[in-house]
Amino acid sequence: MSQAGLPPIVDSHCHLDFPDFDGEHDALIERARAAGVTRMVTICTRLRQEPQVRALAERFNGVFYAAGTHPMSVAEEPMATLDQLVALADHPKFVGIGETGLDYHYTAESAAAQADSLRIHIEAARRTNLPLIIHSRDADADMARILTEEHRAGAFTCVMHCFTSGAALAQTALALGFYLSISGIAAFPRSADLRAIFAAAPRDRILVETDSPYLAPPPHRGKRNEPAYVAKTAAIVAEALGMDYPQLAAQTTANFDRLFWKAA
Repeated sequence: MSQAGLPPIVDSHCHLDFPDFDGEHDALIERARAAGVTRMVTICTRLRQEPQVRALAERFNGVFYAAGTHPMSVAEEPMATLDQLVALADHPKFVGIGETGLDYHYTAESAAAQADSLRIHIEAARRTNLPLIIHSRDADADMARILTEEHRAGAFTCVMHCFTSGAALAQTALALGFYLSISGIAAFPRSADLRAIFAAAPRDRILVETDSPYLAPPPHRGKRNEPAYVAKTAAIVAEALGMDYPQLAAQTTANFDRLFWKAA
C-alpha cells in the first residue's frame, strides 16, 4: 500500500515545470501522495528547459524526469543532438528519452524536421537503453512506418504516450513490443472506441498518465489536470478493461517498473 493507504499508482507522464503549477509544487505533490500516487515522471519538452525540470526531480522523492524536443517545437528549437540526449542519461533520475514524435494536427509543415528529430531520439534510446516517449497525432501511417523501420535497424523500448490513435497504429506498436499509455481522454464518455483499443491490448503493455496540466478526466474535464487525477482516470477505465481499480493500479505500476527501469 502507498503512504495514503491506497493502492500505489504511477503517473507516467506529466509536466510539472509548466507555469500552471508555479508556486504549487509542494501542495501538488502532497495531493498526489494522498491519492496513492507514489511516483511520477515529469517531461521536459524543450531541451533548454532541462535544468528546471531536472531541479524538480532532484527536489522531490518519487519524481523522475525525461527530456527531448516535442514535435510541435521542432521548427523553433535547435535540433537535439545525439550527444546531448545521451549525456542526460548520466543523471540517476533521468529515466526516458522524449517526448518526441510526429504531430501533423497543428505542425504538419515541419513534418520532415519532425521525422529527423524522431530518428535522433530513437538512436538515443538505443544507446542509453532508456524508453522512448512518443507523441503521435494525425500521423499514424508515418509513425508506424518510422517505428517499424527503426526497430528493424536496432531494437529499442517505447511508450506511445497519451495514446489516441487508431487501432492499426496500436497493433503496430504492440507488435514491436511497445507500450500504450492511457490518459484522461480514455475516460471521456465518448471514448468507447479508444477504451476498446486498450481493452484489446495485453495487460502487461499498458500504462496510465495524466499529461497534466492537460486532459483532466471527469469530473474535472476542462479544468487543470494534476498528477493526483491519474487515480480518477484509472478508476474510470478499469471497468472497460475488465479489472477493478486495485488490479489496474498494480498492473500499470508493474508495467511502469519494467519499462522505466531506472525509476523502479
